[in-house]
Amino acid sequence: MIDFSFSEEQEMLRRSIRSFAAKEIAPITAEYDEKEEFPLFIFKRLADQGFLGIRAPQEYGGSGASAVSGIIFCEELGYFFSGITIGIYVQIFLVLNSFKFFGNDRQKQEYLVPGIQGNKIGAWGFAEPNAGSDPGAMTTRAIKKGDGYLINGTKMFITNGTFANFIIVTAKTDPEKGTKGMGLLIVDKGTPGFSVSRKLKKMCAGAAETTELVFEDCWVPREKLLGEENLGFYNAQKTLTEGRIVMGGLSVGMARAAFDLALKHAKERVQFGQPIGKFQGIQWMLAEMALDIEAAKLLTYQAAWLLDNGKTHLKEASMAKLFATEMCTRVANQAVQIHGGYGLMKEYEVHRFYRDCKIAEIGEGTSQIHKNIIAWQLGL
Repeated sequence: MIDFSFSEEQEMLRRSIRSFAAKEIAPITAEYDEKEEFPLFIFKRLADQGFLGIRAPQEYGGSGASAVSGIIFCEELGYFFSGITIGIYVQIFLVLNSFKFFGNDRQKQEYLVPGIQGNKIGAWGFAEPNAGSDPGAMTTRAIKKGDGYLINGTKMFITNGTFANFIIVTAKTDPEKGTKGMGLLIVDKGTPGFSVSRKLKKMCAGAAETTELVFEDCWVPREKLLGEENLGFYNAQKTLTEGRIVMGGLSVGMARAAFDLALKHAKERVQFGQPIGKFQGIQWMLAEMALDIEAAKLLTYQAAWLLDNGKTHLKEASMAKLFATEMCTRVANQAVQIHGGYGLMKEYEVHRFYRDCKIAEIGEGTSQIHKNIIAWQLGL
């Protein structure tokens, strides 16, 4: 018999983060979405509850929880507000995970420990103006100079870039080798030659502050190299693979929220003498939405289970990310449709999920890239 149940510890985590998000995040979503700012105090409050260290090793102050627990965490946060969740996701699943996987003890003490405590916030510098889906086209260079590296280039669409204490930058350490000649380097805020050139305005996830970063003759010492010199691309992919599963969990959370709003509206909105939920057309829409959500849950948690159990999960991670993110868009679209004219009004929360779901389809690899990965894994 297959057991799909969560452990009592995981159910406690779900209740705990749901309670936290309802108290700390729900009341401020509209304000920070409108201001397009991240509420920085949330990092410290999450740290005080032990949440920032959910995937970090216990010996460095984390809780060492499973990948499945990480999905639970982001699903519940995503139910309330994806904009804030994305900033938290970058800190935990991209930045801190990178130190967990590839950092030496000194780097872990300098960045991972204060990151878990909410005292240092990081950003993940991967995408570039002309290199998003095609990392081989990356032009940022980290050329050896003295006992360190001289970084030149531009990074685009960088979440947390406006306020991060440091950036993990992917750069070509041996340009002639393409993706086999990349490294991950840590650049601290205030390092000469490093600047935030502009804050970008988006149509969605307003609280996830997104920036363009510029490196002009930015020198960092060799000890800022994270992992081996020319394995940066492969190390980044390891980090991003778990991130893609987490993005599936975030999408499930957003879809659940949009569905709940639509179901409530369908029960309350009366037309032609009865609640619109009594009409078969609306019932079929809600049934399909519920089906979509459950299917995405199964794909996402299966991928996380495979990761936890040391099994091959690259294809399953892409399947979860692809299906869950596109599912979220379908569900949010139908939720707005069920609301009718009210779905277009900003005073009705459903419009935010409709906007925000699109970021999940594009971030951490577009849908088309994940179809390619799945095809490759099928041997095509």
